[in-house]
Amino acid sequence: MSRKKASSYTLGEIKQGTPCCVPEPHLQIQDLAVSYSRKTVLSQVSLDIYKGCITALIGPSGCGKTTFLSTLNRLTDHHEGARVSGKILFDGQDLLNDPVDTLKLRRRIGMIFQKPNPFPLSIWRNLELPLKEHGVRDHGLRRRKIEQALKDVGLWDEVFDRLETSALALSGGQQQRLCIARALVLKPEILLMDEPCSALDPLSSAVVEELILRLRDRYTVVIVTHNLAQARRVANYAGFFWMTERVGKLIEFGQCQHLFEAPIHELTAAYISGARG
Repeated sequence: MSRKKASSYTLGEIKQGTPCCVPEPHLQIQDLAVSYSRKTVLSQVSLDIYKGCITALIGPSGCGKTTFLSTLNRLTDHHEGARVSGKILFDGQDLLNDPVDTLKLRRRIGMIFQKPNPFPLSIWRNLELPLKEHGVRDHGLRRRKIEQALKDVGLWDEVFDRLETSALALSGGQQQRLCIARALVLKPEILLMDEPCSALDPLSSAVVEELILRLRDRYTVVIVTHNLAQARRVANYAGFFWMTERVGKLIEFGQCQHLFEAPIHELTAAYISGARG
């Protein structure tokens, strides 16, 4: 197979086909690099994240997928010694080099983590707290937003009569859906999901995966997953990360079906076939 410099992909370079969404860039990442205490962990990453689409990030553990995800709403700010360079353009604003209100940014770009992390509070308070934090003072409005978020994730019928009970009493799958509802209640534009199904049993994983599909078109979703079958089922676009000289890099990016069926790079083909990784 021919090699292609795959760390730089924009709309005009993506392989032709018919995506399930309009390929309008929502985030534009240019020459992104991340280091921790002077050790470079991610380098030369450039790609567009498309509005209303699901983008899956695949590749072996330790190749920078989660680090990449964390840069998109500046969660890397919380890591001591972290340095991020390059550009992340969001509605014309450079999130790395322009002044950014990170609280407002994380309202617009929400994050769902690998392990469900509900607050040790009631189900209701888990959703009310972020609304209060972001200035929603009207109790009736908060109630409507909370009910709608729980309906959006399919939890309302399961918990409407026990909203004051502890969120920690929910099953693992319910807890993860509650965490997704906690992000949705703020009406974000983009959802970042770091292996949202990996800590769940197969049945709960299927429920969350179905939920992710329902979110398509309404939200831009970027999901890290080690489950190649899941990536193929849910994603419009996919990016393959790999370690090169001990640094994580984006090897290939394109429409999901084409990346799985006709990858450009031999490393992508080897990983998807199970020969590498």
